[in-house]
Amino acid sequence: MRYDRTVHCSTDFATTVAAVREALAAQGFGILTEIDVTATLKAKLGHDMEDYLILGACNPPLARQALDADRAIGLLLPCNVVVRADGDRTAVQALDPGVMVTLTGLPALQDIADEATHRLDAALSALGSVG
Repeated sequence: MRYDRTVHCSTDFATTVAAVREALAAQGFGILTEIDVTATLKAKLGHDMEDYLILGACNPPLARQALDADRAIGLLLPCNVVVRADGDRTAVQALDPGVMVTLTGLPALQDIADEATHRLDAALSALGSVG
């Protein structure tokens, strides 16, 4: 089972991060959390790795609907979007919202997951013009 939706951009990491923020905002997502995995692993473990950023994206109306359907769904929120160096390209990966339905088995989440998927796919598609 695939659990990600992925695109690759030919732009550098910083340019891609900025484009991801814009593309998500255009689809109604705000960034609630930001984890610089590269900096964290370097600071805590002295480990060097490629640029790797996790953005916790949230579309408030969809999040509210999901929480109304199942209060425990917060365990799967926000929608994580990873931006990471991948050779000479930058990968952008989003967790497939359909995972919510698969993991919970709650049909009430299907329409919400479908809408989130539509919006995330639109954001990812917009990145194709970046590079």
